[in-house]
Amino acid sequence: MIPFRKNLIDGEWVGDAGSRNINPSNLDDLVGEYASGDAEQARQAIAAAKAAFPAWSRSGVLARHAVLRKASDEITARKDEIGRALAREEGKTLVEGIGETVRAAQIFDFFAGETLRLSGELVPSVRPGVGVEITREAVGVVGIITPWNFPIAIPAWKIAPALAYGNTIVFKPAELVPESAWTIVDILHRAGLPKGVLNLVMGKGSVVGQAMLDSPDLNAITFTGSVGTGKRVAAASVEHMRKYQLEMGGKNPLVVLDDADLAVAVDCAINGAYFSTGQRCTASSRLVVTDGIHDRFVDAMKDRLAKLVVGDALDAKTQIGPVVDQSQLKQDEDYIAIGRQEGADLAFGGERLDRETRGFYLQPALFTQATNAMRISREEIFGPVANVIRVKDYDEALAVANDTPFGLTSGICTSSLKHATHFKRNSEAGMVMVNLPTAGVDFHVPFGGRKGSSYGPREQGRYAAEFYTTVKTAYTFAG
Repeated sequence: MIPFRKNLIDGEWVGDAGSRNINPSNLDDLVGEYASGDAEQARQAIAAAKAAFPAWSRSGVLARHAVLRKASDEITARKDEIGRALAREEGKTLVEGIGETVRAAQIFDFFAGETLRLSGELVPSVRPGVGVEITREAVGVVGIITPWNFPIAIPAWKIAPALAYGNTIVFKPAELVPESAWTIVDILHRAGLPKGVLNLVMGKGSVVGQAMLDSPDLNAITFTGSVGTGKRVAAASVEHMRKYQLEMGGKNPLVVLDDADLAVAVDCAINGAYFSTGQRCTASSRLVVTDGIHDRFVDAMKDRLAKLVVGDALDAKTQIGPVVDQSQLKQDEDYIAIGRQEGADLAFGGERLDRETRGFYLQPALFTQATNAMRISREEIFGPVANVIRVKDYDEALAVANDTPFGLTSGICTSSLKHATHFKRNSEAGMVMVNLPTAGVDFHVPFGGRKGSSYGPREQGRYAAEFYTTVKTAYTFAG
């Protein structure tokens, strides 16, 4: 039986069927049907969150801890089921889907603990007899807009801190992955959240998302997605003087120096560039390789790529799943054509693949003889496509790595402590990896970038408090 999932507004499940969710590994497999909210439902959700805010923001920390802890426990207990559903609707492999689900559970567990670690400062005043307290309070009604590529982890790392610090939420997930979003909301709802604290409005970004941007009653909005939409979120937020946080694109470099361990470098490049079908903002889409190791690196990459198994996300043998949908597949193929037109050499892959079931299968693509001025080196492709840029030495590699409008993450493969240390200090990225893939981060430390990749306070870990709270300074004269 095909499930029908409704929106959650003010504690009630509402809405009529409006959209269908198709498995990108098998276009004949209907995952489910989902409500498609309209602008009025978005406004109702915002009103419900606003009404629920006074009580929730002043609720006891144990009440918040209990909800987040229950959610973590249920996600953990159901990790195989939820991870399978995630892989089925998004197309990442079953192993990756289960791994992402476990990470969501860990995030809720971490922020359950944060509710019990809320603290402030007590400092002396410059005036005799006056005490000063510095505390953090919930910012208010938070709008959450999430992308399709991490359909449970990204909602978790936004929803969990928002709830932990006492905010109420209107959540609009990506249309392509409603099942994961609905599941996490259902779990939290049953964990005991009061009505109106968490509201889910699935639907089109141009309708639901726009209604959220237009509302003066959203006190903050956190967005992960495209650069273009991020700029619209920023402009609308300035209009309403609301807090906003943006995580957008990346064109991340992985530098490979002559002294690198070749096997380590290839592992980092394959993982960073192609796992999750390359559909990660942290993917290593620019492989910046010095002369002395370049040819060996390219040969080793082609050998590894030829052995990767591309197939149904639910098949245990699959290492690379399908692209998420037809639109993304066309974008990938268009960029492969652009790379060829620009003069890069398509050294491996880039072809559509036929499998037992109809799906959006694309052979991972590797370009060589690329330059950093090409569009394939400047623009985010968001697919299993990477290009090798040959450079003379470390200095040129660093310059090329930093020559990008983005600055999310970067990596270097080297056995030189000198170069690793210098790169960590001088790489213009928010996150830097040494002998590790550029994709893959811990849940308890800050996530975010620089330049065109990110705007506003960091996500995740204790740094999340910077966005989800506001600082209050209170003075008391004892008399």
